[in-house]
Amino acid sequence: MRSAGRVETLIGLDEAGRGPLAGPVVAAAVVLPDPCAIEGLDDSKRLSAAVRESLYARIIDEASFYAVAVADVDEIERINILHASLAAMARAWRSLCDELPSLRTALVLVDGNQLAPLPTAVRQRPLVQGDARSTHIAAASILAKVTRDRMMRAYDRRFPEYGFADHKGYASLRHRDAIRRHGPCVLHRRGFRLLPEDGGGEPR
Repeated sequence: MRSAGRVETLIGLDEAGRGPLAGPVVAAAVVLPDPCAIEGLDDSKRLSAAVRESLYARIIDEASFYAVAVADVDEIERINILHASLAAMARAWRSLCDELPSLRTALVLVDGNQLAPLPTAVRQRPLVQGDARSTHIAAASILAKVTRDRMMRAYDRRFPEYGFADHKGYASLRHRDAIRRHGPCVLHRRGFRLLPEDGGGEPR
């Protein structure tokens, strides 16, 4: 985006992990150079794991600034998944601004239809399906997704009976069968309906 003959600084915000039954939600904030030479940036869900990993390395090397933040299961249970996701986005944004305070004046592009809980003076623009419409949000989507997938693979070594390395905490048949056999572990979101036959709460 250009304004008055100059390039406007943009920050892309996105998260990964709102839907799973287990594990944290991870958010990322990214500032890309203009022009950006990273080809293939897209919604992380539309990319293969190998392509995401390759783009992750490019983003880490070539982004002007980036930050990643996490909301753990306790926070998700305490304030619900939507607010935990937005809180993680806000923490990622603050990490960028701690590194370079002038970024507080940048326009923040937020994936979805919600504003992040940022200071009122910060300019924000929510974009529905933003990870398919903005390269900045797409880059944030990839950083968040790859970071979270790596975390879930690490958790798999602690809790191998659930298969987290395979399904990353999402509601696969294998995952739900493991919950039936072993019960939930500390990574499971008790406020979610872990099994269809249980009462429990819907994802909030």
